[in-house]
Amino acid sequence: MNKLSLLVISMLLCLGAFAQEPVKIYNPLADAKAEVTAATILAKAEGKRVFLQIGGNWCPWCLRFNKLVHEDATLDSLLKANYEVVKVNYSKENTNSTFLATLDYPQRFGFPVFVILDGDGKRIHTQDSGLLEDGLGYGQKKVATMLTMWSVDAMRKTIEKFK
Repeated sequence: MNKLSLLVISMLLCLGAFAQEPVKIYNPLADAKAEVTAATILAKAEGKRVFLQIGGNWCPWCLRFNKLVHEDATLDSLLKANYEVVKVNYSKENTNSTFLATLDYPQRFGFPVFVILDGDGKRIHTQDSGLLEDGLGYGQKKVATMLTMWSVDAMRKTIEKFK
């Protein structure tokens, strides 16, 4: 192949990469209240918590967090073992403002923001994701600590310790 052919092929490959659909993990049309209600029922039956990841497809930090927790085997296991996960959309198409008001406006912390509910749907923790950042991403150990410390087992052990 000559240099011109290689240049044309390289340019086409680059254009193809830019033409890919952006990653979409949030559904602006989803009924957040219904999804959280369903997740709460499952969490209670399975002895888990509900983990709300609130943000939007427009948010690079939301996408970074999602990528980390699904590509890191430890974090993925912690989430699956301890939580029912619901991604709650916040975008110009749907701010879910009525639902988020019931959680005391977690969006005040920026995005993404994480809310942990117990098996009855009661908010037990709101996590500012900025505290989990490490450089241009999230710290694996910081995220693992958060997921572990709000699990049902960790709370049970804490209660027993201080009785």
